[in-house]
Amino acid sequence: MRFTIIGSALSGNKGAAAMLESSIQTLSKKYPNAEFTLLSMYPNEDRRLNIYNNLTILSASPMKLGLVLNPLALLYKIFPPVRSYILNKTPQLKAIKESEALLDQGGITFTDGREIFLLYNVASILPAMLVGTKVIKCAQALGPFKNPVNRLVSKLVLPRIKLIIARGKKTHEHLNTLKLKNVVIATDYAFSLNITDKDEKEAKRVYAKLTKNIKLKNKINVGISPSVVVKKKCKKAGIDYILLMQWFINDLISKGYIVTLVPHSVRIDANKLHNNDLPLCQDIYSGVTNKKSCIFINEEVSSQALRYIIGQTDLFVACRFHAMISSLAMGVPTLVLGWSHKYMEILEIFGVKEFGIDSSKLSKKLLSESFNELVAQRKSIAKKLKDNLPAIKKLSLSHVDLIDKAIKG
Repeated sequence: MRFTIIGSALSGNKGAAAMLESSIQTLSKKYPNAEFTLLSMYPNEDRRLNIYNNLTILSASPMKLGLVLNPLALLYKIFPPVRSYILNKTPQLKAIKESEALLDQGGITFTDGREIFLLYNVASILPAMLVGTKVIKCAQALGPFKNPVNRLVSKLVLPRIKLIIARGKKTHEHLNTLKLKNVVIATDYAFSLNITDKDEKEAKRVYAKLTKNIKLKNKINVGISPSVVVKKKCKKAGIDYILLMQWFINDLISKGYIVTLVPHSVRIDANKLHNNDLPLCQDIYSGVTNKKSCIFINEEVSSQALRYIIGQTDLFVACRFHAMISSLAMGVPTLVLGWSHKYMEILEIFGVKEFGIDSSKLSKKLLSESFNELVAQRKSIAKKLKDNLPAIKKLSLSHVDLIDKAIKG
């Protein structure tokens, strides 16, 4: 049993890693002989972090997708005599062709306002369609589809996908406007992530090292996960995101809190800012006046280890989407500073939608008041998370049966 995966990674965004590793963990349990191929934007970085014997990593940069894989897949489709030659010379297409399905794990695709990514959204899945392999979109955010270009492309492409798993109610509503018949609703695959003993041990080592000189006893620990994407959204709205985060952290520390600064998207090369929150966090940390009360996770750790560390916090402020997923999965009351319906549809199923803020409206006053409300309701929020989490994890694990049904149907 073979699967090819695109849209996720082990390096960079640890949310993408969480989705990838959740699928490997759960599908390997379902199919003990399962083999996986990751078509990666960062093949060298991903190979460095790969601990899975049944995972092969092949290069699939946007340029390679556009200039090599899609043209060759089209040639495969229209000119049968060269099919064997193309597959033998192109391991990416060979992997797709030999797979039961291509699992698309893009976090948000085919959505208004992100037309710049529309070509990549299509190029990621078109080779599978051309060589005759089923495409399954694992739970992700899609839509809205009001922009004429996005709507046209979506109406052409999305009906040809074997299965689309909507990540929440709002995405499902958006997809219903296209009258699709291949949509089911679930929730994010990363809720299925299992923290291994090895990763828990690594997390404890990192956490112990970073908190060696910090007094945690009888202190409330507030985790904060900044995001370069939210920073860009704030800049468009005229908000100095770095100054705001520095003010917020210093204000929390002055009130007696401990702050844990968590970059949830990390690439070792500091010059690469895409999918890399570490330089942003370093800039924010430089403005923290009392560093003895600020824990800065300043190294790359696995998605499981990062989830464990997030679980050590008492309250969490998430700008990165999958940092939010991890904090909710660990039962930590969370305030979300987001930019898309993808955040709100997750908060809604936990019954805490009121703790999601549109980042383009951020201010000191709004941030302070919202956090104070989180503190005031932390016990009732924690109960809601605990009560809802089993059903949400079950819904996440439904990916396995949905994929099984799709490949056998």
